[in-house]
Amino acid sequence: MSQSSAAPVAGSPVALPTVPLMAVGTWLVFVGLLAMLVIFFVSADQGAVSLPAGNAVHEWVHDARHLLGYPCH
Repeated sequence: MSQSSAAPVAGSPVALPTVPLMAVGTWLVFVGLLAMLVIFFVSADQGAVSLPAGNAVHEWVHDARHLLGYPCH
């Protein structure tokens, strides 16, 4: 009976997967823009820079504001 092991045999080359840089760059840009959008909504004080009118966004992210150290009272 032959047993196969997950460890490579000594002297055999190990094939490493290649990741295209363009695909990684695209995801980095997407995640960066998404993070900036989240930070905007968490830090928005419902003033001149707020996109939606009213207090809805402020109330939805109220606890996150305190957790991140943004003053809101």
